[in-house]
Amino acid sequence: MEFDYKPIIIALFVGFGVLEVLTGRFVEKGKIRRDDIWIEAIGTGVFILIASPLIFYGVPIIINFFAPNSQGAWSDWPWYVMLGVLLVGDELVHYWWHRLCHEIPWLYNWHRSHHSCEYMSVRLAYRNNIFFFFFMPSLWVSAALLHMGFGPVYAPYVTVKMAVNFGSHCPLRWDTWFYKQKWLSPVIWVFERIITTPAAHAAHHGKHKSDGTTNYKGNYANLFFFWDVLFGTAKLARRAPKEFGLEEIEPKSWKHEMFWPLWDDDRQRHKE
Repeated sequence: MEFDYKPIIIALFVGFGVLEVLTGRFVEKGKIRRDDIWIEAIGTGVFILIASPLIFYGVPIIINFFAPNSQGAWSDWPWYVMLGVLLVGDELVHYWWHRLCHEIPWLYNWHRSHHSCEYMSVRLAYRNNIFFFFFMPSLWVSAALLHMGFGPVYAPYVTVKMAVNFGSHCPLRWDTWFYKQKWLSPVIWVFERIITTPAAHAAHHGKHKSDGTTNYKGNYANLFFFWDVLFGTAKLARRAPKEFGLEEIEPKSWKHEMFWPLWDDDRQRHKE
């Protein structure tokens, strides 16, 4: 039976934020800038209010234009086949989108805002340039699969995925306790090579590549960390970097980070 996953995802996002507030980690004293507030407010607002509705309501209209009466056409597929397709069409596609955003300089302009802060927080989940989500291929694929009848599997899948995503950005790491339990070592050894842990994603946000933990040119997976293991971009870390942010990259204004290429700091300086 399909359930409405949207309220659950919102509750998870708010819940992680409340935990950060209650533990004094929501605002890292001396680390958060005024620019960070603008970036996070705009990025989250654009995704929730504009990009996500536009894609998930717009894609079915496009598909129906070319293939009328296609809604639910694949709804009789077995659940495990649907899950496999989602792990490829959503997770694997996201892995490559995220990886390309780090490897292609002009694409990095749409993603650098996600890494420009010097702290970890659930607020980073939607902290990106306004164009990042509009062009994220995995969202378009997911919207298409939902239209084709994947709803009953997509709902629990995306709920688990976003719970892992929010947890991997939250500074209150749930994985720390498990690493300390020696009797769980065989289980954790397997688990951390399949699912993205907070430690693994914290390494992706680290500032200094030389610290032995940071891996900002890897650990790209959102939920299924196995993609990083498979493609050789994984760095297994069980402790978080001491510092987060951008290493040896020229700072940009919040306008550049949120609205590039509509706003380009370099172009503005030339005009002046």
